[in-house]
Amino acid sequence: MDTVRNILQLKGNLVYTVSPDSSVYEALELLESKNLGSLVIVEDDGKLDGIFTERDYARKVILKGRSSKETFVRDIMTDDPIFVTPDTKIEECMKLMTEKFIRHLPVLENNQLIGLVSIGDLVKYIINQKDFIIENLEHYICS
Repeated sequence: MDTVRNILQLKGNLVYTVSPDSSVYEALELLESKNLGSLVIVEDDGKLDGIFTERDYARKVILKGRSSKETFVRDIMTDDPIFVTPDTKIEECMKLMTEKFIRHLPVLENNQLIGLVSIGDLVKYIINQKDFIIENLEHYICS
């Protein structure tokens, strides 16, 4: 069974992070410049503190009439986010994301952030695996 480790081997381990003391505006600038849907929030020691998403911004800043330049990420981020390990099965990730209505999962190994997987990463991986199986079956049938 395929795991998060398989996805990280393909996509890499680059994770964009910000401090909980960053302004929401700074976080939004990073989201926009990197075309991201979320940022992982880490403390100075690298410890996972939360996750900040476009959804957090829309629901906790815009709809509440707050200023993104005056609001800190720590005030609106999702605390204690659900995370997975590199050995978590892809099916388990899909189940977690579906049940908890989340789109991004930080990946921790030995309490250190080593990656991030999105629902898009999972879907892309599953489709590629199915395409590979279909191609092999077609080759087998035709030979």
